[in-house]
Amino acid sequence: MNEVGKSLPKIDGVGLAMGRPAFTDDLAPREALVVRALRSPHPFARLKSIDTAAAEAMPGVACVLTWKDVPRIAVTRAGQGHPEPSPRDRFILDEYVRHVGDEVAVVAADTAATAAAALDVLAVEYEVLDPVLDFEQADGHASVLHPEPEAHENFPIGFEPQRNIASAYEMHVGDVDKVVAESEVVVRRTYYTQAQQHVALEPMVCATWLDLHGRLNVVTSTQTPWHVRRIMARALDMPVSEIRVNKPRIGGGFGGKQMIHGELLCGLVTRRTGKAAKMVYSRREVFTATNTRHPMRMEITLAAHPDGRLRAIDMQALSDTGAYGEHALTVFMVAGAKTLPLYNKVEAVRFGGKTVYTNHAPGGAYRGYGAIQGNYALESALAELADELDLDPVELRRLNMIAEGETSPIFAIMGEGTEGVAQTIDSCKLPECIDRGMELIGWNDKFPRREAGPDRVRGVGMALAMQGSGIPAIDMAAATLKLNDFGSFNLLIGATDLGTGSDTILAQIAAEALGVATDIIKVYSSDTDRTPFDTGAYASSTTYVSGHAVRKAAEKMKAELIAEGAAMLGCDPQAAVFDGREVRGPGGAISLEDLSTRLLYSRNQKQLCTTGSHLCEKSPPPYMAAFAEVEVDLGTGKVDLIDYVAVVDCGQAINPNLARVQVEGGLVQGIGMALTEDVRYGKRGALLTRDMMTYKIPARQDVPRITVELVDSHEPSGPFGAKSVGEIGIDTPPAVIANAVFNATGVRVRDLPLTPEKVLMALRRTQES
Repeated sequence: MNEVGKSLPKIDGVGLAMGRPAFTDDLAPREALVVRALRSPHPFARLKSIDTAAAEAMPGVACVLTWKDVPRIAVTRAGQGHPEPSPRDRFILDEYVRHVGDEVAVVAADTAATAAAALDVLAVEYEVLDPVLDFEQADGHASVLHPEPEAHENFPIGFEPQRNIASAYEMHVGDVDKVVAESEVVVRRTYYTQAQQHVALEPMVCATWLDLHGRLNVVTSTQTPWHVRRIMARALDMPVSEIRVNKPRIGGGFGGKQMIHGELLCGLVTRRTGKAAKMVYSRREVFTATNTRHPMRMEITLAAHPDGRLRAIDMQALSDTGAYGEHALTVFMVAGAKTLPLYNKVEAVRFGGKTVYTNHAPGGAYRGYGAIQGNYALESALAELADELDLDPVELRRLNMIAEGETSPIFAIMGEGTEGVAQTIDSCKLPECIDRGMELIGWNDKFPRREAGPDRVRGVGMALAMQGSGIPAIDMAAATLKLNDFGSFNLLIGATDLGTGSDTILAQIAAEALGVATDIIKVYSSDTDRTPFDTGAYASSTTYVSGHAVRKAAEKMKAELIAEGAAMLGCDPQAAVFDGREVRGPGGAISLEDLSTRLLYSRNQKQLCTTGSHLCEKSPPPYMAAFAEVEVDLGTGKVDLIDYVAVVDCGQAINPNLARVQVEGGLVQGIGMALTEDVRYGKRGALLTRDMMTYKIPARQDVPRITVELVDSHEPSGPFGAKSVGEIGIDTPPAVIANAVFNATGVRVRDLPLTPEKVLMALRRTQES
């Protein structure tokens, strides 16, 4: 291959480095009104009254909006399929506020200072209600967060708002209880994962205006332009055709921009005033008023033979969706769907539980999307089983893990197949990943522990992970190629580049299929009016799903070029070939530049455009084996990460450097979840970690060494053999680091993050016992 497999630089890299306008705030109309929201100081309250007179009288204030001024149409802000699998339990503004930071009222003014001053003079009288702040007490709590009759599910998802249940799910294969009762070895453990902030460099930003035709134009930092348009149309009670959404360059998303944030408020202001409007979230607003990762409690039961062969896995989960049910069901399901198939040789497996409402900031999509919670619990429990059986945890996994040519019934039950048929795994290089990872970390020399100095010990841990590549029978993408005069191409794609480099990767796929150089492919992406449809950047779908659409469009274009070139040469198309530079036939050749220019200006004139569409029919998992070495200070409980090794099977890497960078970024986010990141609330429901001084993400010195390698692999169903790589990196660090800490110290901390306080208290309990 000529273009695929090359580590080409990102096509927008130079422009971004030079500071050229690229982001939403760069492109928003300069005369736009500044939109600000008044946010609730209470976790749960009813708005008894809002006096807006003083704010409305201020010079420069264009409008003040409360729940009485907006359409009362229930929506979800989750950018997902249609109809959405999340409950519609939210309004643009509501009479009730359900978490600290929830929107109370909206002000639009000509300057930021005027908007802030107008917020200060809004007089609000609250009826403070008893909040639900413990998700383990939410089911059946006296306070019901969503009593409103308009809230509903689009299809059965287990929605029981009167019990504070946003969704519920159950599945099983075989008789788990019977197998557990018969097994000689049974391990039962409970693990807790915390909420986590996305901390994208760019906050949530959007702008709206009316164009010449009176249509609502939206420019926004979103992962899902088509979902934004559809949800806005419903919430604002206007036709979808009257809204255009354009996604410019995004400064990081990580799932946080798979939800709608300020778009509804800006759209409402523009429709009310006729003026352009812009909303830029502060960092505090991002932390208090958007979404986090769903905290979960995971109860795991493993049943096994004494030799380590697993017989049953039972995973029961409780998830905290916060104030609203965005992504409640699907995040919950992925906790099982992207973990349990790894160990497919069990006789019985069960997964189930529920997602509950609390008066915390809502949960939502976050890279890993449930898989990291499930992976932490399952891979930790497997390490505990290995310790109980006195087995090397690597060998326990080798004994039970999935392999090429195998399948799992969970694929069919939980949506990783089509028409109820489980997919077969055609590419799985886990054995190679494990072997190389053990070599890089020095497993045989270091496992389980070694002394590192006075009161300091080192340990190594490991875990396996899988993800997916799109959502079968749901994710669809399209792409169009247009031939330009003088021999270049425009690639029009709905796919959304979050900074991952997907525009570059899709250009490489187009170039490979055409046989041309990537630099003559000019990419335009993510405009609901001007580019083809794409479900959006989530579920690790872009390379696998959108890549196939691009490949199909490019193959059609190549056939068109050959046909038109043959006509110019006066030969049969079957006798002609296109080598990326010219069409050649028995009687001569015509260059791409000459052919394209003649087609548009002088001979047999026509515009060559081809479109490819692709519906995902399977979701081949990427796999990873991860290993880490940590050093623990026995006097303070502080855990230092010494080394992290990740060996990945992502099929054929279209751009190896960008693939490695994606894994590295995911690993650092996972390391933060394992060690430092902790969304903490006060006793009255106020967020305590609401800025970068109180919310600790890993700095460079916290991650001294990361090694990422990609093993040779080829996925037959993928574009040029590719699978996904965007999420797999984040899944393993919590389990790997927790396992390494256990191997170093002999103590097991089962609730994240592994702070020095928790580790030290566990050490002291062990010493006292």
